[in-house]
Amino acid sequence: MSVLICGSIAYDTIMVFDGRFGDHILPDRVHSLSVGFLVPSLRRNYGGCGGNIAYNARLLGMDVCLLGAAGDDFADYAAWLKRHGVNLDHVKVFPGSYTAQAYITTDVDANQITAFHPGAMSHAHQIAIPVDGSVKLAIVAPDDRAAMIGHAKSLKAAGIPFLFDPGQNLPMFNGEDLKGFIGQADWLVVNDYEAALVEERTGLSPEAIAAQMRGYIVTRGAQGSTIYSQGVKHDIPSVPAQKIADPTGCGDAYRAGLLYGLTHGLSLPTTGRIASLLGSIKIEHHGTQNHSPDLAEIRRLYTAAFGETF
Repeated sequence: MSVLICGSIAYDTIMVFDGRFGDHILPDRVHSLSVGFLVPSLRRNYGGCGGNIAYNARLLGMDVCLLGAAGDDFADYAAWLKRHGVNLDHVKVFPGSYTAQAYITTDVDANQITAFHPGAMSHAHQIAIPVDGSVKLAIVAPDDRAAMIGHAKSLKAAGIPFLFDPGQNLPMFNGEDLKGFIGQADWLVVNDYEAALVEERTGLSPEAIAAQMRGYIVTRGAQGSTIYSQGVKHDIPSVPAQKIADPTGCGDAYRAGLLYGLTHGLSLPTTGRIASLLGSIKIEHHGTQNHSPDLAEIRRLYTAAFGETF
């Protein structure tokens, strides 16, 4: 293997309520809430940050291994990942547990009610990082808190360069935790909201964070992204999507693009543009693993967007 992806593995169940939550929830009765919603539209997607990043990395033809925890219900997801060439040697199934599950109900105003069951993910800290020399680069993506802390320490001790992506788990870490990750990781990647939290909790500016690492990457949605590295600020443009179907998982697609560029020794501007393109491709499809361009198509789209090749 060359790239190790440490992160969550989950099923996402998406339900659509064709009304408005606000029409059925009485503000003066929320202390004794009992309400149900008919959801005529339902779809179940493969998800989890680790699974999503691995899937996108394989679209780019990368040699990747997923490290994470799954439950007794993992068989069909495992078959899907194997069919797409993801190495599952370091995915451990914990009997008696479900694979992590997210249940998301959305109304016509795009309000969401989400319930998340971590299931087997709570045991991810029990899975050891491979230190046999086969890993060239790694990423620590959102997962069980103890797993993220332990895997970062193990990667640092083994001398394996890695990206740290706190994602939606950022609220679990205080300023000292984040300073620890910054001191261990080679790259920190966050969105603009998460960047504000990181900088507030650590008291560090973007330049000060980047000075302790190989680089600090901040994504800004349609406004593109910024890569701070070695005293230089690289502004990366976004790639306009032909349609916006579903933003879920765009960040994971972007991170796969980063892994591709870093493992292939590409310049940071090129790496950022590949990542930006992957996010744009993903946003045009519902679900996090339902887009399927091959590397040749990704190269063609890259040339069309930026007038160059990689």
